[in-house]
Amino acid sequence: MRQNNILTFLLLILGASLYGQEFLAKDSAVQIALENNYDIKVSNNDLEAAKNSSSIYNSGYLPSVFASGGADYQQQDSEIEFQDGSSQDDIKTTSNSYTASVGVDYLIFDGFGRKYNYKKLQESYNISEIRVRQVIENTLLGLLGSYYDVARLTENKLNLEQSLAISKSQLLREQYGYQYGQKTQLDVLNSEVNVNQDSINLLNIQRELANAKRDLNVILGREVNIDFEVDTAVTYAVHLTYDNVLSNAKSNNTLLLQANKNITLSDYDLKINKSSWIPNVGVNGAYNWRDSNTDSNISNPFSLASQRATGLIGAVSVSWNIFDGGLTKTRVQNAKIAIDNSNIEKELIEKDLERNVANAWETYQNSLFVLSAQKKNVETNRRNFARSAEQFKLGQIITVEFRLAQVNLLTAINSYNEAKYLAKVAELRLLQLSGNLIGANY
Repeated sequence: MRQNNILTFLLLILGASLYGQEFLAKDSAVQIALENNYDIKVSNNDLEAAKNSSSIYNSGYLPSVFASGGADYQQQDSEIEFQDGSSQDDIKTTSNSYTASVGVDYLIFDGFGRKYNYKKLQESYNISEIRVRQVIENTLLGLLGSYYDVARLTENKLNLEQSLAISKSQLLREQYGYQYGQKTQLDVLNSEVNVNQDSINLLNIQRELANAKRDLNVILGREVNIDFEVDTAVTYAVHLTYDNVLSNAKSNNTLLLQANKNITLSDYDLKINKSSWIPNVGVNGAYNWRDSNTDSNISNPFSLASQRATGLIGAVSVSWNIFDGGLTKTRVQNAKIAIDNSNIEKELIEKDLERNVANAWETYQNSLFVLSAQKKNVETNRRNFARSAEQFKLGQIITVEFRLAQVNLLTAINSYNEAKYLAKVAELRLLQLSGNLIGANY
């Protein structure tokens, strides 16, 4: 009765521990990464800066308004002699003045340079959006690869725990057999070696699993020692075809999209440089105010003065840099070369993309074949182990042969697990190349 109470207590503790442990679903992991991942945060900040740079306030389309003002004060002591021969030597003169001005400058026309520069800023923002998407795709690929690595190690750990339980049961059987004279000391020692080896393997896999969970927590942008369980189920996309993947890659791949945008930017640079050959037209206007006063103790009654003036000033200016020593011509020639280079880079990216899709597709198909073969291998080794266990109980095979069947089954199961997750990661790589990773079935 006391043993039953202890067992019940331990089960309650185990159940409470499992209940309190976080279960991290794939969709939840993706959501956490999108909110907390450090690379994504930085790229979002870069996108916000690009948005600011592409606004109307950075385009040159808005006028500049200025205001200025000032005050001046002077005091002088002087001596003066008048034409009638009289003089005054204690003259004190005080003057002060105040000025203020408000004006506007506006460039009406600059040869379309401002127009194409504004369009260039808009395209730069579009490229920033594509780069954010690229960072998200790379993060998701790394996240899911790490997630499935945790899943693989989780299943391997369970398999090793089962193998260790079998080895312990086998050791117990050998010990009983030795006590009744049915087994030798060598049989017991071999079983002890098997238990020790399985225990070591289990400790190693536990360490690998803990490290993999920490790696995943870093990608998720959260505390590294949070423990959790993952979903080990895997589903595959059955609709993937090579032609569809390649077609989507040519229209949605982030590297190719950026290459197209770079060609557009190079074209805008050419037009901006050509605008230097066209005259600029600008206008400016200002409202000026001035108030000045002079006070003096001079005996001449006409020595006191004050003045106030206001007025509007406006002007239209035209400037044309007829010849700048060939600088504009050089910039235009280099801009044309840059367009040619952008087109060459695009062609290279297209060829690389076709090659990468072909390689990824072949890897994916090979992974699916290996997965199917490993599944059959597991079934074969499972039947072999069941038969070996039955024969071992009947004394028809020795301990070493039973251990070999046990190890072969464990190896086959682990190989199947690895093939299962490698095939999924290969599928995700295809989706990334095709530009369809975000929002896919993980």
